[in-house]
Amino acid sequence: MDQTVAQIGAKLDRRIAADAEWAFALLERLVAQASLLGAEAGAQGVLAEACEELGFGVEWLPIPEDIGEDPAAGVPSGLYAGRSTLVARLPGTRPGQARSLLVNGHLDVVPAGDADAWAHPPFTPTRVGGWLVGRGAGDMKGGWAMALLAIAAMLSVGRPAGDLTLVGAIEEECTGNGTLASVRAGVGADAVVLPEPTDLDLLVSGLGVLWVDVLVRGRPAHAEVASDGIDPTEVAWSIVRGLRAMAAGWDDAAADGARHHVNVGTFAAGEWPSSVPARARLGVRIGFPADWTPVQAEDAVRAAVTRASGDDPWLLEHPPVVRLSGFRAEGYALDGGAPLLDALAGAHEDAHGSRPRVVGTNGTTDARFYLNQAGTPAVCFGPRMRGMHAMDEAVELQSIVDGARTLARFMTGWLQSDRAAA
Repeated sequence: MDQTVAQIGAKLDRRIAADAEWAFALLERLVAQASLLGAEAGAQGVLAEACEELGFGVEWLPIPEDIGEDPAAGVPSGLYAGRSTLVARLPGTRPGQARSLLVNGHLDVVPAGDADAWAHPPFTPTRVGGWLVGRGAGDMKGGWAMALLAIAAMLSVGRPAGDLTLVGAIEEECTGNGTLASVRAGVGADAVVLPEPTDLDLLVSGLGVLWVDVLVRGRPAHAEVASDGIDPTEVAWSIVRGLRAMAAGWDDAAADGARHHVNVGTFAAGEWPSSVPARARLGVRIGFPADWTPVQAEDAVRAAVTRASGDDPWLLEHPPVVRLSGFRAEGYALDGGAPLLDALAGAHEDAHGSRPRVVGTNGTTDARFYLNQAGTPAVCFGPRMRGMHAMDEAVELQSIVDGARTLARFMTGWLQSDRAAA
């Protein structure tokens, strides 16, 4: 039996080595698609073609316009007309009897920021010293290249007994509503792997995340007599200090060392350099304790804003307005004894001689929907990256190959096992 396992592993490795360039070329095609919010279809199309090449049937799942009313949803940034979640299916030879698996990953990317500050244009994939540079290369199109490389290798040793489903989601970076729509539509499996960039570690937990806009009113005046006005930018930063003090208190109370970051990602104020602005708007991302609900976090944020306003007469008369603007993400955690975790760790040990670390994140992933809403074990496992959400984002090409070796072994074993073993 051990010899058979070793032979299968060697065959998988040979196929992965032979197909690596195919996977890298696929990654380049994905990165070349500037799949920003609302423009995800091009990258989804590239992935759909690759799935069909491997024998998957492809479906397009509409996202309901009222999904924002779902308690687990984020606040939509716009309309969903013409936008979908990609679902690709490969039926097994013993459906319902053998374990099934779902691989979920997102195709949306964050804006490139100052494109002139990049060493290479952000949507022109460029190989540099064993890394592929480009917006989305690491987060998380490199994970898709790894997953499809593993799937191609698995199929080279035989069709799986269990069903394999792929979900190519949108809005992971701001709401999670693409994945949530698929979960609510019943797209699922016995276990889920998300090839997010994890440095080949097993990422099993995340904090809660809330997005809010804080709107602060000022009193306009000519800059020459600015003292006659109320500058909302100064007021806004006092609110930020209050929010960060709130988060520091959560840090102090966290027994597991979690860090609850408050980030001001957008800031807008004023219309004219010689005028005191009439209003300011801050777009804020807040990490909150994993055992809290988004409603609890929202209440705490509103209370912190009120405290930060103090007894200022202007703010008492014109209180800042807090509006939800995106993520309303619950914390999540996979049980350390889950068979999925042991199977993936064992596959990694077989491929590389050691078991991967088990880690958490101070952020969130779409794994939360499978664990919290579907009751399905889910874990993130993916390649090594640098520059997440920064300039010159890149994924290490060798880690795509290394991760595929683990994932191919895991899939081959998992999808041939009886469901009773799950």
